[in-house]
Amino acid sequence: MGEAAAKPLSLEAYLALEAASSRRHHLVEGFLWAKAGAGKAHNQLLTRLLLQLAPAALAQGCEAYAADRRLKTAQDTVFYPDLMVVCDPSPSPLYEETPCLLVEILSESTEDLDRGKKLWHYLRLPSLKAYLMVDSRRMSLEAYLRQGETWVYRALGPKEALALPCPPVTLSVEALYQGVELGV
Repeated sequence: MGEAAAKPLSLEAYLALEAASSRRHHLVEGFLWAKAGAGKAHNQLLTRLLLQLAPAALAQGCEAYAADRRLKTAQDTVFYPDLMVVCDPSPSPLYEETPCLLVEILSESTEDLDRGKKLWHYLRLPSLKAYLMVDSRRMSLEAYLRQGETWVYRALGPKEALALPCPPVTLSVEALYQGVELGV
């Protein structure tokens, strides 16, 4: 999945490249990684998540972004999360920096990055209260929830639900996956 550049790019060089490119890339510790395409199940899950989270986010004075809004996690690292909720907007029009919720939808081509570099960078964001990984191949939701200074991991199956701290919504796993064509 990764397309490593010959030498690390600066944030400014990356942003200029993205502005001129028809294809989106993550900047991972100075190196370009192509953003993977999304299948039908991915899009179905993203739509369902956005429909549940966006109204609650707006009611709290926050914003929910899906797919094409950048998140800067470090001076040399910028991702395009599948979904993020931001209550304190960035002074930059080019990216966000303080999400309270991040969601990645796992697939064969994205799982390593989502569980690896993204997880490592995301859990270091002081503003983040929850990181969700939603599987597009099977009914499975995983959550990292901040409790004080520590992170608590939860794996949820079909009959379970998860209360999110930001925005304040309870996600039912079964409802989230209703009608989703898994693996497509």
